Amino acid sequence: MLMRTDPFRELDRLAQQLTGVSGTWSKPSAMPMDAYREGEEYVIALDLPGVAKDAIDIDVERNMLTVKAERRPVRTGEDVQVELSERPLGVFSRQLVLADTLDTERIRADYDAGVLTLRIPIAERAKPRKIAIGGESDQRQIGT
Repeated sequence: MLMRTDPFRELDRLAQQLTGVSGTWSKPSAMPMDAYREGEEYVIALDLPGVAKDAIDIDVERNMLTVKAERRPVRTGEDVQVELSERPLGVFSRQLVLADTLDTERIRADYDAGVLTLRIPIAERAKPRKIAIGGESDQRQIGT
């Protein structure tokens, strides 16, 4: 039901780890995610630790779901001297192509403990249904 849109995202992630360069608005970093089906909906969980809720942007256009977030630096005063800074800052983004069988009009989003959870219901038209078979009495007789 989901398709990856960037085959080189893993290479970008490795290069970021080696160079220590974080994402920018023009070239955002990837955010880790899990995607699975739970009953009658798809669930997407994205890791965004340390990101404020108001720094997350979720858009859906046609079947393209885009999540962007920005982890901003912690405000420090003049008397603060940073000894170590390993947590990546910058812009993170993920785009997913959603199948036509998902109901993009009813996506729900929750953010708790640094995890953004999106729940996308399966569209009614995509659910299995029974087709009634008409009997002989329902058909017209030919030649009578």
